[in-house]
Amino acid sequence: MENGMTSETTDYVVLVRTGDRKRAGTDANIRIIFHDNQGKKTDKIRLHHVFKNDFECGNIDEFVIQKQANLTTVDKVELWRDNFGFGSRWYCDYIIIRKKDSDTEYSFPVFRWIKADVHYIFRLNDTMLPQQDPMAEQRWKELQKKKKKYHVEQKIPGGPAQIKVMPADEAFSFDYKWDIVKTKAQLILVSKLVMMTSGRWESLSHLKQVYTKEIFSEPDGAKRWSNDLFFGNQRIASMNHSCIELCTEIPDKLGVTEEMLKPFLEGCSLKEMLDAKRLFIVDHNILTGLPHRKGFYTCVPIALFFVNEKQHLVPIAIQLHQEKGPDNPIFLPDDSPNVWLKAKMWFNNADANVHQSLTHLGYTHLLMEGITVVTHRNLSQSHPIFKLLAPHFLYLIAINTRGLELLVSPNGWVDKTMNVGIAGMFELIRRGLNKWRMDVEGTLPNDLKRRGVLDQNILPGYHFRDDALLIYNAINTYVRKYVDLYYDSPEKITGDWEIQAWGAELVKDRAQGGCGLNGVPSNGQFASKDDLYLVLTSIIYSCSVAHASTNFPQYDEYAFPPNYPALLNGEPPKDKTPIEESELVSMLPDKPTTLDMMTVTKILSSRGTKSLGDFEVQYIFEPEARKIVDEFRADLAEISKTVKERNKKRDIPYPHLDPEIVPNSISI
Repeated sequence: MENGMTSETTDYVVLVRTGDRKRAGTDANIRIIFHDNQGKKTDKIRLHHVFKNDFECGNIDEFVIQKQANLTTVDKVELWRDNFGFGSRWYCDYIIIRKKDSDTEYSFPVFRWIKADVHYIFRLNDTMLPQQDPMAEQRWKELQKKKKKYHVEQKIPGGPAQIKVMPADEAFSFDYKWDIVKTKAQLILVSKLVMMTSGRWESLSHLKQVYTKEIFSEPDGAKRWSNDLFFGNQRIASMNHSCIELCTEIPDKLGVTEEMLKPFLEGCSLKEMLDAKRLFIVDHNILTGLPHRKGFYTCVPIALFFVNEKQHLVPIAIQLHQEKGPDNPIFLPDDSPNVWLKAKMWFNNADANVHQSLTHLGYTHLLMEGITVVTHRNLSQSHPIFKLLAPHFLYLIAINTRGLELLVSPNGWVDKTMNVGIAGMFELIRRGLNKWRMDVEGTLPNDLKRRGVLDQNILPGYHFRDDALLIYNAINTYVRKYVDLYYDSPEKITGDWEIQAWGAELVKDRAQGGCGLNGVPSNGQFASKDDLYLVLTSIIYSCSVAHASTNFPQYDEYAFPPNYPALLNGEPPKDKTPIEESELVSMLPDKPTTLDMMTVTKILSSRGTKSLGDFEVQYIFEPEARKIVDEFRADLAEISKTVKERNKKRDIPYPHLDPEIVPNSISI
């Protein structure tokens, strides 16, 4: 009886999951030893089926191991492989062991590339803080290897922290859905939109004829674009939902007067409406002096909105530039209809700049990419916080890398479909990053409070706020329970050198290899659980809810250009001379540009990954932590019911923040 084995033997069932990554499968020989906490262990076991190709990418293989030492518990496994076969590399997700006649499972998260002839030790559930880890040297070496792969770089001058070179581990294991050129060709073929490959639109009715039932269904924007109710709804229940603020006084630069607004205030005075908190403002002053494509123009608008007696938000004034002047009139709902429509189109053109550059790309994709990089650099895969965050980083680096190559590149999609082009977009991202704070814009209740709209009695119909708060609070509860499980004292936080190194790189200057984030609690020197609650909630919320809400409405808004025109020809109006519909049509992008907008927003608006809480890769195995995950899922299920009930009563349903359709990560 060698190796400390007892005479008593038993049979084991072993499940091995090979990762769903490129070239993750192996032809090598895999061997394993089970250990208990008393020094006892099994023989060397070869995991092998005769005449079967084991360890293929994404597969779970089951092995029945007979007559091995009957260990009381399996507390760790020793795992290694040889160099046999042409494809010997192997990425293992996890190993689960149970005795054949028992329901007790022993889980061993791996989530690593297994190098040839290296004996790896994995502990039961493999989750612990670095100061508690008996395998400190193995942990340190693995983290150093990751630091060599994950480096921060500022690819946009003055811009966000991004990955310098995408590690192979971040690549899609399949083509996913990001072959834009191929997809565009397929969509044109299937939808028979050959007519859109050249030429300009003849009329608005001509444009509406291109939509089909099969592929390019008629977007909601085509049905509602000229209606003031829908224009108001775009501010609070669509994709650029976080710019509107309570108006407490009329700014001097906005040239409205009491007499001018009187017809739209339902018999009340301006002061009465301000005091009643029924006036709201959107001021896109961040666009001042923004670069734009040669031959195109942009405006820097301010718009005033009013909650009417029917509790609907409607626009009552639009000024297209910041400074008052004779060539910068106030456009009003009782202007000539096409003049009012033209003003709204130019406002939405500016709004699209903010949406695509900041609300969408800057504040979700790019900010979270830097956080993903420094998380990989500083937190071991055995760290409980890594396991909490990892499902929300799935595909993010890959989607950003490919997206920037295809969409935000010279002469790419942005340069073709937006007035600002990539030069204006990059400058706007730079400006936005300088004002974004994790404890304000990155923390939903604080952002709503800053804008004066946290109170749900103010601004009825603010569906984004109402639904997002439900999920934000559920995420915060989930984070608090999870953090409390592993940090029962402040000393465990201050003594956790991995979490401290992570915090330091979150705030470190971007030019020096950090994320350069503002508003991180304790400036990244985390001292309390409250610090971690805020940061972790902000990250998970941004990767899921914030992105979903700003991404998935895109086809319905952008695919009918008059509704939400990212590109407009001509100049913003300088007077209120009546115009014909033909002038509105002449402002629209040509057919090929419209097709580009329809195609890409169609792809972006599709959902390709699982719902929030239903993780594609399960990193959490500890029973108490799994219970917290299950409670989170139960909370989300209740929120889903609430949102569905709300949408039955809403004039315009807002489906985008039903937890069933909010993905875990920025995966599209």
